Amino acid sequence: MTRLERNVNLTAVFFPPLAIAVAVPLLWGSLLHTSDVLIAVSMYLLTGFGITIGYHRLLTHRAFATHRALERGLALGGALALQGSPSDWVADHRKHHAHTDEDGDPHSPHAGHGAGVRGALRGLWHAHVAWLWRTQGAADARKYAAELVEDRFMRALHRRYHLVALATLAVPFLLGLAVTRTWTGALTALLWGGLVRVFVLHHITWSVNSVCHFFGRRRFATDDHSTNVVWLALPSLGEAWHHNHHAFARSAFHGLKGWEAALDPTGWVIRTMRRTGLAWNVVEISPQRQSGREAVAHPEEVSGYAGVV
Repeated sequence: MTRLERNVNLTAVFFPPLAIAVAVPLLWGSLLHTSDVLIAVSMYLLTGFGITIGYHRLLTHRAFATHRALERGLALGGALALQGSPSDWVADHRKHHAHTDEDGDPHSPHAGHGAGVRGALRGLWHAHVAWLWRTQGAADARKYAAELVEDRFMRALHRRYHLVALATLAVPFLLGLAVTRTWTGALTALLWGGLVRVFVLHHITWSVNSVCHFFGRRRFATDDHSTNVVWLALPSLGEAWHHNHHAFARSAFHGLKGWEAALDPTGWVIRTMRRTGLAWNVVEISPQRQSGREAVAHPEEVSGYAGVV
């Protein structure tokens, strides 16, 4: 990780909460408009799906194939989420799967944090946010994401990440200006569609790293502490079916049961892409394969607390 990327991470962690502190009184002062909501939701979905469809299910796990132009568009959307360049994100996530909840996992809440309540709290803090300035970007991209390091477009996103960081704030500002034709409208769009949106998406994503390895439900035999967290499924765009994902990492769909699939928006989009010819070679796990891996080794892991203290 470069010094610039580290500074962007720190800014993204600590500056958006200040924006929230500003946003709340503005909301009560009736300075939240319909245009702000629409821009914020649009930017959330653009960058959120950039992470879940682009960075995660496509670039990291190759759960489906698509056209080169669309792959690059999804990668750009993921970069606008301010969670790192494609090569850094993919390398970190592949290393996470290679060493899940063991030494070497970049953001495990379990490995190396000690026992007891204090160790659990330290682990959750590390998995949720502290790893961003300790281990993010430390995975060797040439080892874990060689094809992205060698790709000219992905390399450009990595090298020009500072421009991406500016663009993710400039876009809602310019949209607000275009829609309202006022500087006030531009600034409130920047606040809600830029800073607040970054804050919310970051903490939803980080909750998958922390909450979804500590609390929730399990039904497959996996050598880790991954869990499914129902209440987090929709805001995470389906990523909170995290235990399912660790059981079948290459699956394009994280919601495996019928009702889980209903809470997997990323899966909805990929299915639509498949029907329209924008996605092919889509990896889907059959009910027979799922049944073959279902196991409950320890009843206490089925629901509720799934941590180790």
